[in-house]
Amino acid sequence: MAIVEKDLANLGNIQKEKRDLFTFAKTTKINNRRYLGNKYKLLPFIKTIVEKECSDIRVVADIFAGTGAVASAFSDKTLITNDSLYSNYLCHLTWFCPLPFSPLKIETLLSFYNQIPSMEDNYMSECFGDTFFDVENCKKIGFIREDIENKARTQQINTRERAILLTSLLYAMDKIANTCGHYDAYRKGGLENKPIELLLPLISDSLNENNQCFHEDANELVKKIEADLVYIDPPYNSRQYCDAYHLLENIARWEKPHVTGVAKKMERTNLKSEYCTNNASTAFGNLINDITARYILVSYNNMANKGNDRSNAKIKEEYILENLSQKGSVKVFKHSYKPFTTGKSDIKNHEERLYLCKCK
Repeated sequence: MAIVEKDLANLGNIQKEKRDLFTFAKTTKINNRRYLGNKYKLLPFIKTIVEKECSDIRVVADIFAGTGAVASAFSDKTLITNDSLYSNYLCHLTWFCPLPFSPLKIETLLSFYNQIPSMEDNYMSECFGDTFFDVENCKKIGFIREDIENKARTQQINTRERAILLTSLLYAMDKIANTCGHYDAYRKGGLENKPIELLLPLISDSLNENNQCFHEDANELVKKIEADLVYIDPPYNSRQYCDAYHLLENIARWEKPHVTGVAKKMERTNLKSEYCTNNASTAFGNLINDITARYILVSYNNMANKGNDRSNAKIKEEYILENLSQKGSVKVFKHSYKPFTTGKSDIKNHEERLYLCKCK
């Protein structure tokens, strides 16, 4: 470890003298990640509806924010983001948190991580070697993750810097992962042995100083916040996001749990969402009732019974309209859209729908 710290110090000194050598030509943006239900391609549709139908919007809350793509469309507002997955919360801290950070420190560390040689076996290589990643990449991922945690523990990096480095790592992992975009399974014989490369997150330099990022149950959070516009895009089927992204969540939490099964999943019972169960309708009704906002915007799609059983919606469209109508006047907007799937479903005539409620 002493050699590693010495090398890091040398890199820092070189960078101070010749900063252009380490100025990152390669960056990553908020949308450069594969994620089920990602609404990035629908941002023009969503933003146009808000601009035409809503007035004087200053505070926007995205309470099932996922990657943060929708929140990013309202970066000129005060943002409140939330997600139950800690891995997503770290990304929100990176993209939206107003806490200060050192760009020089981030670039120095990313340069260092991209230049490290082969490392010793660690938790990552022992648990996941030659599954989602080859052994060498696993060794590097495990070393980088441990180093980030050590630097945070010894206060060499602050909360925002830790989040930025971890976001870069998570995005880099997703880029080379031997999957179809999630971690329910890995492709046998699909390893390409492409070296992991951490990129610099392209962060806005004009974030609102009042932005807030939460990692809570959305139903509990809405009892404590107020916003002009609350955007809602919960999971609508039985596919638990903690199952699909268990590996990224494992790395984000870094508790080094025991993993089991072919997909090497950790225990996730406490991460399960009620919106993926038969209690989804009740949870949704309670959520709407407890929201304090002038507008509520709900994303939904007409999946109905078009996919397999796991893909079919747990909340019916009629129930959404019924609950929103009790809160205020409702308008419905539709947009043709090809959804992200695992490649097994051929979904035709798919529509993304927005239900805009102007609250009483």
